[in-house]
Amino acid sequence: MSDVPPRRDAPNVVAPPPLILLAFLSAGFALDWLRPAAFLPSAVQYALGAALIALAVALAAAAMTCFLRAGTNIPTYRPATALVVVGPYRFTRNPIYAGMLLFVLGLGVVIDNIWLMALAVPFALMLRYGVIAREERYLDAKFGEAYRAYRAKVRRWI
Repeated sequence: MSDVPPRRDAPNVVAPPPLILLAFLSAGFALDWLRPAAFLPSAVQYALGAALIALAVALAAAAMTCFLRAGTNIPTYRPATALVVVGPYRFTRNPIYAGMLLFVLGLGVVIDNIWLMALAVPFALMLRYGVIAREERYLDAKFGEAYRAYRAKVRRWI
């Protein structure tokens, strides 16, 4: 009998993406509390930040709706049952993560928190290498040529 546990039908990401988002938001708020640093005039920040947040929510909601219509799982710890290539997935392979990134940027602008803006870069890198790369390997193994054809036509981010 082998001591190796059976491989789960999931991409085995480093952490659930909502927890990664929460960690980066928490770090941004903590850094701003420790060392506040304003960077935008208020006339600009509310309109720009609200637009980014609205775009983020719309993008993520549209992507999740596509998952629900396809009958596949949204959480990364559950198996994918369908390859979703409609809606925002026609333009980006990762609209939920793009939405999360836009949300971090938009929130940073609205509350004038330069730390959230700065943390957007490591957040994007964490998503890219800790989540997306693993999901891509998983989807390639699970859906084979259909995923490779989709990947060849649609960009990872935008």
